[in-house]
Amino acid sequence: MTQTDQLSQLAARTAEEGLAWVAAHFRAPVFSTSLGEEDQALTYLIAHQHLPISIFTIDTGRLFAETYDLIALTSQRYRVPIQVYFPDASRVERYVGQNGINAFYTSMELRKECCNIRKVAPLQRALQGADVWITGLRVAQSASRQQMKKVEWDNHYQVIKYNPLLDWSDEQLHYFTTEHNIPVNPLHKKGFASIGCAPCTRALQAGEDARAGRWWWENSTKECGLHIPQQPLGRPA
Repeated sequence: MTQTDQLSQLAARTAEEGLAWVAAHFRAPVFSTSLGEEDQALTYLIAHQHLPISIFTIDTGRLFAETYDLIALTSQRYRVPIQVYFPDASRVERYVGQNGINAFYTSMELRKECCNIRKVAPLQRALQGADVWITGLRVAQSASRQQMKKVEWDNHYQVIKYNPLLDWSDEQLHYFTTEHNIPVNPLHKKGFASIGCAPCTRALQAGEDARAGRWWWENSTKECGLHIPQQPLGRPA
């Protein structure tokens, strides 16, 4: 059976089974966590099975205090190291010096530039040497994620991308984290569905889409550039 065939079968496995399979068949799988509820569920599954999957997060320098506290609590509870990647200080200083500390509010171009400096560039460093990138992406999170697949070849980062919780509903996720007493960001209970940088995230209002609290001053697809739509298993031969 070819690796492509095996990866096609991976999509049919449960999240727990799939993570174990990835850990057994790849040399350098990594999991990127932003400490959202999905990511906390995956951290639990990785730690519970003692899987050799490296876990990392990106500290943009503008996160909520609750997120920093959750990084420490999660690492301590599950006894797993969470490697923290930071943006290049000189690029941040140059951006702020030229545009202002909150320049991202003034235009989409400056917002995307800030995201690129603080999030995308550190992610590129974090993924160097990885052969599988595991994420907590779910279809229910955003209309822009409807076409994503559980297993894809990410041509931009040149890595297999595995989204084990892609088809989980909100109810399924909440039940899982409650059942296993998994620590989650307290901001979720205050109406924050998606939690990113503090100045760019707010609680949802009644009836709003799950991503409406991100970059709320924009009429955009509510993405930062970390996740680019890919083709399923479109890896070059």
